[in-house]
Amino acid sequence: MTSPQERAEIKTAEILTAFTNGGRRGVVVDSPPGAGKSTLVGRIAAEIATAGDTVVVVAQTNAQVDDLVAKIATRLPGLIVGRLSRDGYLPPPTLLLPNVQVASRVDDLPDCRVVVGTAAKWAQVRSARTWPWAVVDEAYQMRSDLLLLIVPLFKQMLFVGDPGQLDPFSPIDGERWSGLPWDPMQSAVAVLLRNNPDIVPHELPVTWRLPASATRLVQTAFYPFSEFTPGTHDDERTIHVPTVGIRRTVADEVIDLAADTGWGFLELPHRNTLRTDAETVAATADVAVRLLQRGTETVCEHAPGGRRLTAARIAVGAAHRDQVAAITRALRARGEIADGIRVDTANRLQGAEFDITVILHPLSGRIDATPFHLTPGRLCVLASRHRHACIVVGRRGIPELLDAHPGTEPVHLKDFIKFPDGWEANQAVLAHLSNHRVSALH
Repeated sequence: MTSPQERAEIKTAEILTAFTNGGRRGVVVDSPPGAGKSTLVGRIAAEIATAGDTVVVVAQTNAQVDDLVAKIATRLPGLIVGRLSRDGYLPPPTLLLPNVQVASRVDDLPDCRVVVGTAAKWAQVRSARTWPWAVVDEAYQMRSDLLLLIVPLFKQMLFVGDPGQLDPFSPIDGERWSGLPWDPMQSAVAVLLRNNPDIVPHELPVTWRLPASATRLVQTAFYPFSEFTPGTHDDERTIHVPTVGIRRTVADEVIDLAADTGWGFLELPHRNTLRTDAETVAATADVAVRLLQRGTETVCEHAPGGRRLTAARIAVGAAHRDQVAAITRALRARGEIADGIRVDTANRLQGAEFDITVILHPLSGRIDATPFHLTPGRLCVLASRHRHACIVVGRRGIPELLDAHPGTEPVHLKDFIKFPDGWEANQAVLAHLSNHRVSALH
């Protein structure tokens, strides 16, 4: 029986062969959360560059570009790596490497074997030159209109992304294009696959982030047609939380449950509330801070002797920015111990990784279930950022809310239907959390 490392290596070699020798202009790689998308992108770019060709890497945000440039330049100290940027861009300290060049025009990077830039920047490139290879990172987060603008620049393209994450964001209402084969509001990969049905995506087989306790649920709820396994066993990742005295709170109870099982659901009484519900905000902040106050330790393959959980390894996630602001204020009110805890929306947490996450359920306290709150990618992101445990905070009555609000979105002829839908994904997660529930009575 092959190990997770062997399965991942076999699949990487298969993808590299399909991309460089397969004869197809486009190759798609689907990845579950934490399967090493950026690692794969960096490795394939490095292998092509080492073989003597120039390769372009396309990412979706400047932070992703900076991270990829640093990783590739460190991997290839003997080759020059270019960072295609906007005018006035100041590189961070991580890019102050001898083999990194920064320029706002691609013609100013003639000696670079690897050139990395955002999709938006590459869409502005006007050049008679074409590049033999392009690797697109987080390809499901790239809009198809950007793909149409950059595809003439490249002869062969590899698209790597997570189909379960949030769709590309746009402030423009895209209903007028729904159902069209070139709908610019769809992801680049969705439109590519729709117009090229002969392309069969490759799938990365191992998630290195999710523990065994989370892999099955995330796969069942958000990736029903994919097969992937955790890179670690049940006993390789554990959480040790020192016991508390007689003043035991519901936050302590849900933390202990999550430490034992990987999941916890702190359920407050049913109530219809504002989005910035003071009680759930306070409960969310209490759980995050209590993890630190109790001196939580994690054990994993990287720290078999155990290490103290720090604020930087905790994330608090929510659906809305006003909820993020409210939780941030609540954490500040609890003192310096909370400094460093990341509080953000699902959109901004996408791609990040932490030891323990605390999430405010998107449907908590609501009187309706809107398409925004039922977007499966939103809950998928929130429930798949952790390496050890995820603790959910919400009010009772979410399953009943879902039953009372089935999907009523208009269906457009030939529209791209994403599966599973948010209603079904939410029900699957809630069914699992029902066995990891701690009730808070007020």
